[in-house]
Amino acid sequence: MRPKRIDNMAQEAEEAEDTDDAESVEGGEESDTRPVILFDGVCNLCNSFVNFVMDRDGGEFRFASIQSDVGAELMRDAGLSPEALETFVVVEGGTDADGNVYTKSTAALYVLRRLGLPYSLLYASIVVPSFIRDPFYDFVASRRYSWFGKRDECRVPDEETKDRFLS
Repeated sequence: MRPKRIDNMAQEAEEAEDTDDAESVEGGEESDTRPVILFDGVCNLCNSFVNFVMDRDGGEFRFASIQSDVGAELMRDAGLSPEALETFVVVEGGTDADGNVYTKSTAALYVLRRLGLPYSLLYASIVVPSFIRDPFYDFVASRRYSWFGKRDECRVPDEETKDRFLS
């Protein structure tokens, strides 16, 4: 089943306040309910953003490269193409009917909001509709390799951060 897509971040913000994103117990097994950021693993800009988030989020997010098996599966489960490397994606609460999937500028604002001050102040731009925000996102995304470069291989997490990456 496909997740509902919410572009109304105000509604999502209220729902997020009511949920616990720490580990929960379901059926006797622990399951990690932290949101997952799916990113282009060879993109230097994308990897820099992942580093930026990891330095500031207190362990709130998990990560997966879109090119990885797990990342590609999450993309497909969310109804997105794993070949769609022009966006980064946030999957919150899984890819079932109860989960939320955010893309492009909405995903970026979701992440920044959860990083706290001063970054969360940028969330105020959510009042601008995504059909206006996303062309700016697309402009940068389409030029990210030429502006910031690209790696030959996907990022390999180090020992300190590997528990935050899905594999």
